[in-house]
Amino acid sequence: MRDARRLSRPVVQTKRAYEAADRSDGYRVLVDRLWPRGVRKDALALDAWAKDLAPSAELRRWFGHDPRRWRGFVERYRRELRAPAARERLDDLARRAASGAVTVVYGARDERHNDAVVIRGEIARRLRARTARAARRGAA
Repeated sequence: MRDARRLSRPVVQTKRAYEAADRSDGYRVLVDRLWPRGVRKDALALDAWAKDLAPSAELRRWFGHDPRRWRGFVERYRRELRAPAARERLDDLARRAASGAVTVVYGARDERHNDAVVIRGEIARRLRARTARAARRGAA
């Protein structure tokens, strides 16, 4: 039973644009405003390019991929993700993740300090809230 539940849990992962696409990736969405350098568009195997989820140019320049600014970046970026278009896109990704794998694709070198990590967290937060609402409805 435990294995069946583990298999049915939503899968949201991050993957660099320079890594090969895999069947297990499910729905693949690029979340950078700029196209990854040196990657052909047909080689990326994307389902969507969500520029509206990318951090603003100002925030991206401020962060500069400096791990010392990570906490500030996350805080500011989450504020940007409260915009209606971003919220709508995140809700869509959470719905997709509830029924299949979603891979958030990004171009940054740093695998721990990038916008895709924040987006994965936001999707996971929406999935937890969705599960909690469903559990409350079931308990009622």
